[in-house]
Amino acid sequence: MAEETKVADNAEMKFTEEELQSLQTLQTNYQEKQAVLGQLAVQRILLDQQSKALEARVTEVEQDYQNVQQEERDLVAELNQKYGPGQLNPETGVFTPTNQ
Repeated sequence: MAEETKVADNAEMKFTEEELQSLQTLQTNYQEKQAVLGQLAVQRILLDQQSKALEARVTEVEQDYQNVQQEERDLVAELNQKYGPGQLNPETGVFTPTNQ
């Protein structure tokens, strides 16, 4: 069994260089991990901001898409009222009425 060093109460002692180095390594490791956690927290904030901006843009484009759909319905109704039902060739602009 290894011999244990006993220290009298209130006796001053000095850590070995190896023990001091181990403590310094632990302190350095803690500081590094805290810095990385800080960086990750900032990245999370930035990603959250990007996600919110993306969601806002998606909502905006969805509304634009619905507006285009309404424009299409309005135009079809207007053309049907003017020309009646039929088929339009968009390449030639020729409208062929449907026989009723």
